[in-house]
Amino acid sequence: MNEELLDSHEAMIIAVASGKGGTGKTTIAVNLALALEHKYNVQFFDCDVEAPNAYLFLKPQFTHLEPVKAACPSVNGTRCTFCGKCAEVCAFHALAVTKDRVLIFPELCHDCGGCALFCPENAIGKKEHKIGLIESGNAGNIAFFQGSLTPGEALSPPIIQALKRKMNRDSIVIVDAPPGTSCPVVDAIKGSDVCLLVTEPTPFGLHDLTLAVELVSKLELPAGVIINQADIGDDKVEAYCKREGLPILMRLPYDQELAINYAQGIPAIDALPEYRERFSQLCQNIKTLTRE
Repeated sequence: MNEELLDSHEAMIIAVASGKGGTGKTTIAVNLALALEHKYNVQFFDCDVEAPNAYLFLKPQFTHLEPVKAACPSVNGTRCTFCGKCAEVCAFHALAVTKDRVLIFPELCHDCGGCALFCPENAIGKKEHKIGLIESGNAGNIAFFQGSLTPGEALSPPIIQALKRKMNRDSIVIVDAPPGTSCPVVDAIKGSDVCLLVTEPTPFGLHDLTLAVELVSKLELPAGVIINQADIGDDKVEAYCKREGLPILMRLPYDQELAINYAQGIPAIDALPEYRERFSQLCQNIKTLTRE
């Protein structure tokens, strides 16, 4: 990797998100990283921890594996009087108290500490359990990080938060966010300098784009739209973006050859040279967006 540090105005965190799955979000994130890797220090974070798949295209060599743990309450039975205060203050209903027992539901616990804070007998501590993994390594000149949630575990935000603590703020950081607009997406994109919203020109694409736009607006993130398969479907996404003053940063046409290469794990930039120019232009459009 190029060791020369970036100027502060060239270092940024770029989140790539979508209101729904299947729009081409990871395709955009992967090819954007490849378009930048020879000019900048680039970090790639696959924060879609329930189904990470960017590694299929970037093919990193993983060199480090790190477990991610989460804490849940542990009750000292000799001190507990079963008063029920812990269950009363828990907003996530992770505890239930009977006359002689405290039931704990770790999959609901957000580790807020309220139960321990309000326990009058100081009977509540913490115990940790593994909920997932972080893998890291290099994909060419790209520093690659991905998280994976252990099957059966319910809460992915702690893994996303652990991933983001590894960000180098002197780099270009590409964040491949989970699809949708739920809590994991909020954790993935908050704090970014810009958010790219990938959509498709369909009724479902438009509906979920409006939800994603509302989310980035609440987070006060500069955002632009990328329309995938822009030459099919209808023009309602274009009209919506114009009405809302949302810049369209790139339009990608439907391309059967691109789809065939995608199915084989070959990024667009590597398969079709004309896409390198498209993604280079996207980089310039992103810089324009951050200056607005």
